[in-house]
Amino acid sequence: MPFSSIAVGRPEEVTKPDALKAALAEFISTLIFVYAGEGSGMAFNKLTGDGATTPAGLIAAAIAHAFALFVAVAIAANISGGHVNPAVTFGAFVGGNITLLRGILYWIAQLLGAVVACLLLKFTTGGLTTSAFALSSGVNVWNAFVFEIVMTFGLVYTVYATALDPKRGSLGTIAPIAIGFIVGANILAGGAFDGGSMNPAVSFGPAVVSWTWDDHWVYWAGPLIGGGLAGVVYELFFITQTHEQLPTIGDY
Repeated sequence: MPFSSIAVGRPEEVTKPDALKAALAEFISTLIFVYAGEGSGMAFNKLTGDGATTPAGLIAAAIAHAFALFVAVAIAANISGGHVNPAVTFGAFVGGNITLLRGILYWIAQLLGAVVACLLLKFTTGGLTTSAFALSSGVNVWNAFVFEIVMTFGLVYTVYATALDPKRGSLGTIAPIAIGFIVGANILAGGAFDGGSMNPAVSFGPAVVSWTWDDHWVYWAGPLIGGGLAGVVYELFFITQTHEQLPTIGDY
């Protein structure tokens, strides 16, 4: 059966030292990622006097998020797998790569990391606003909902292909940069419409600190559905039905 490896896990699993170390790694990586990503937007607002978002600002946000996620995934990869995103954790659970209880532990660590990052930003910037994600003018919740599904599908599919696939081989060494690149590219595509979250923790932190919850459900439902679909598709078609690894260019 395709998803026979899905498991709830045992309660004692989440108290084991390796699980707690993994949660700490997720907390630190998410804090680093959100601090740099959200901080880049706050820096842009300061430099422009809270001016309108420009193409240069969008490019800066995409680069900051791509670089920061590359680092955040890389530094946690050998400890927790480097999820840094509840949608990635959910996608991994759907594919049987993490138990439900351990996944919940990751979620708590990721959400706390995002909130602490935004609190630190508010303090270190002298009280500047940590802006919550919001829909742009002319974009309705269903537009944003589908945007988040599609963008997060691409992200989690990339995670599966480069990090979770048992046959990834040497491709696994570029997983962090590939994951960072797809997030940066998706921000360039969706940032002007709904901010390009793809990550409930990234949306949750600023929402808590600024206490702004408008259309917040979009930034949970879209990524979780997109991440879950990616896990189902990759597990069903490429892992469960063991694909044959093609030779690389150097093997011909």
